[in-house]
Amino acid sequence: MSRIGKKIITVPSGVKVNIKDSAITVEGSKGKLFFECPGRVNVESSDNQIVVKSPLRSRVDRSLHGLTRSLINNMIKGVSEGFSKEMEIQGVGFRAAVNGNNLTLILGFSHPVNFPIPADIKIETPKPTSIVIRGIDKQRVGEVASQIRRIFPPEPYKGKGIRYVGEQVRRKLGKAATK
Repeated sequence: MSRIGKKIITVPSGVKVNIKDSAITVEGSKGKLFFECPGRVNVESSDNQIVVKSPLRSRVDRSLHGLTRSLINNMIKGVSEGFSKEMEIQGVGFRAAVNGNNLTLILGFSHPVNFPIPADIKIETPKPTSIVIRGIDKQRVGEVASQIRRIFPPEPYKGKGIRYVGEQVRRKLGKAATK
């Protein structure tokens, strides 16, 4: 049995969970999420608790057991609290701004880069060198953050680029420093 899958999920007040066959719908103050549960895992709800059970003991079933429990827990956390990723921009003259439904990035290219903001994601730029991505779906927030980072990943010589807050970039010595 999966160690993560054995944990009971407590549903906070204000969150409504509807389980019908293998379809799970979670609705809260921030929005609504839907998940189709794999057929090898059973999900049961009672009072304000959700229990994920796996009748079989194979390796695949144990991994699906833990995965299903984590996904349901993330859905509940997303509709009640939400998820966010913070990013920072390093480099002289590099900056970001939100213009309508686009994130405009000036990153030293010959042109500004326009990144269209998806409908289910909110992007803020509290400072010109920081980006905050918010949403209710943890996977979607991480996916959008990685797409933005992919535009100009941090380079190892000067450290310029877009990185997550707290990310350590391993720096390389330049040609002149090898003497």
